[in-house]
Formats: sequence, C-alpha cells, structure tokens
Amino acid sequence: MSYKAGIFTAITGLKDRTGSSSIAIKKHMQANMPADKKWLNGMFLNALKKGVADGDLVQIKASYKLSPDFKKKAAAALKPKKAPKKKAAPKKKSAKSAPKKKTAPKKKAATAKKTTARRQLQRR
Repeated sequence: MSYKAGIFTAITGLKDRTGSSSIAIKKHMQANMPADKKWLNGMFLNALKKGVADGDLVQIKASYKLSPDFKKKAAAALKPKKAPKKKAAPKKKSAKSAPKKKTAPKKKAATAKKTTARRQLQRR
C-alpha cells in the first residue's frame, strides 16, 4: 500500500467531521502497516503535501479532509456498471385463489334497530 492510499484509508477510517490531524493519520497508518515495512516520515509528509496540491485532500488548519471532488470520484469508482436487467417472467394467476370476503355492515344495522326500538317505546 502506498502512503497516499494509506492516508485516504486512514481519513475514511477515522471519520472525523472536522478532519483528521496528521498525527492521527500517522498513528492509524503505523498501526495498520505490515511489520516488514519500515516507516518513512519524509515519504508520509510528501504524500500529504502532494495530496493537497493535487486537490485530493483539503487542509483545514492542521487537519486534512477528503475533497468533495475526490469523494465523487471514489463513489463513482465503487459503483459497478449496471448490467442490463433481465425481464422477469410474468406471474401466473392461480385458479384456486381465495375469493375476497365482503364484510356486512352489521354494526350500522344493529344501531338502527336500537334507535327504532327506542322510538317505539317513546311513542307509547
């Protein structure tokens, strides 16, 4: 893994809203570095400067963030090209499908009967 790629993975891994400091990026990279590789601080600093110069990183005070343009490029690279979709076979309607039940308005009829019964009692 190159230093530049390591910086990008460290910034995305740290997920700081205001940006990640160079020290935090360095610690993250050293923790994830293979044991056989030697840390070269000069290469790390040059990779940070080159990232800012290329427009891949944005420097805010002493912190670094991924630029919006780089995020768009990374998102576009991650999305695979869509293959043409196959047409789905139409679903066959089964003859044994359950018929829909109609609910009778029993409550309305019951209330109507009660009111008529009350009226008849009142009329007497």
